[in-house]
Amino acid sequence: MDGNIKWYKREKGYGFITGSDGKDYFVHYTALPQDQEDVRESDNVAVTFEVKETDRGVQATDIKFGKKASSKAKPADEEEDSDMDSDENPSDDEEV
Repeated sequence: MDGNIKWYKREKGYGFITGSDGKDYFVHYTALPQDQEDVRESDNVAVTFEVKETDRGVQATDIKFGKKASSKAKPADEEEDSDMDSDENPSDDEEV
């Protein structure tokens, strides 16, 4: 499943991920890749993860980190289009 870090407190060793289904999933530090244990919710990092039912409820496991997400960012196809426009017509400003 895809999702984003909702919050994570390294000093406590746990946090939550909001999944693409809108639900929040508990995440324990042991489910994070070792090189990513210092992730913070302010990083707004996109993740993929597996959902596991435990005796304490549903948890996120096998977490893999993606790119930083941004609610203010343009969709990728719009970014590419705007980049292409400026690259395709470099002489537009020169024609006067």
